[in-house]
Amino acid sequence: MALRELDQPPGPPWERPLRGTVQRLVASSEILAKNPLGDPASRPLYVYSAPGARHRPVPSVYVLQGYGGQLDLWLARQPFECNVVERLDDMFAEGGCPPAVVVFVDAWTSLGGSQFLNSSATGRYMDYLCDEVVPFVDSRYPTLEGRDHRGLAGKSSGGYGAMVVSMCRPDVFGAFASHAGDALFECCYLPEFPAVARTLRDHFEGSFDVFLERLRDLDHFDWSRLGAPLSAYAMAAAYSPDQSAPRRPLLPFDINTGRLVSEVWERWLEWDPVRMAAHHGDALRSMRRIYLDAGRSDEFFLDLGAQAFAEELQRVRARHTLELFDGAHGGISYRYPGAIRELVLALGDR
Repeated sequence: MALRELDQPPGPPWERPLRGTVQRLVASSEILAKNPLGDPASRPLYVYSAPGARHRPVPSVYVLQGYGGQLDLWLARQPFECNVVERLDDMFAEGGCPPAVVVFVDAWTSLGGSQFLNSSATGRYMDYLCDEVVPFVDSRYPTLEGRDHRGLAGKSSGGYGAMVVSMCRPDVFGAFASHAGDALFECCYLPEFPAVARTLRDHFEGSFDVFLERLRDLDHFDWSRLGAPLSAYAMAAAYSPDQSAPRRPLLPFDINTGRLVSEVWERWLEWDPVRMAAHHGDALRSMRRIYLDAGRSDEFFLDLGAQAFAEELQRVRARHTLELFDGAHGGISYRYPGAIRELVLALGDR
């Protein structure tokens, strides 16, 4: 018997043919040029067009990745599962949702993420999304114009970005969905500070400088040991950059003892969606759809964060939906299509 080459795609389970189309673009950003970390200003951008999206203007939904994620992970495959793009394609092709354009945005940094904020320690990632990516997509694809036809979605740090960017830039986005987005910071961040201080003391000479220097030389990233310190540093870069020292953050805890540094922690809380909601009531009330969900066993207590944010939405009288489901923080990509469908239905032409 002889092996012979076939001139055709391998097919499922390796590669499922799409009914819609995906364009994997690379775009150069003026806003991210010369960013403080020296990260690339040229970024990948994936644009999925559902079947029928080329025939008439359609809503658009922008999808944000979680902390540590890079854009190509959207195409990654778990055993016995479709990837996220294939899941979306199935939903649109089967008639479960009107056509739309779905845009996958990269806001990765060499610290693992930007929280989709503008920061003097990382760069202007909110401006990049709102003032560069959105106009670029609108100029090239048949999207309905205006914030009332544009939504934002994401999980974890991406869910955080969906909440906060929508509050800060309601001129750009008119609906959002957050899957276990970072919120209620005393529950999702505070418990990790003592463990980070201990890790730095025992393995990195009690210094973030040593930690970051050794990180650059690693050939293998052990998330279980290195994830929490890097995440804490990245969050500080997003929430409490040191204005007197570009590229560096102020830490909300003493790395020698783990004790809270109250004045820096207060700066973090100013970026907590639960605290922000009261100051952004008009923006939240203007949203055509707010969809929240989280697993009841989320390891970072982001189910509680979602509940706390929902309570604040209730206080400002912003319409919303909260769904808690059996699950943890990971393994919930199957929930993306349903949330995107909710946004597309709300953002359709009226």
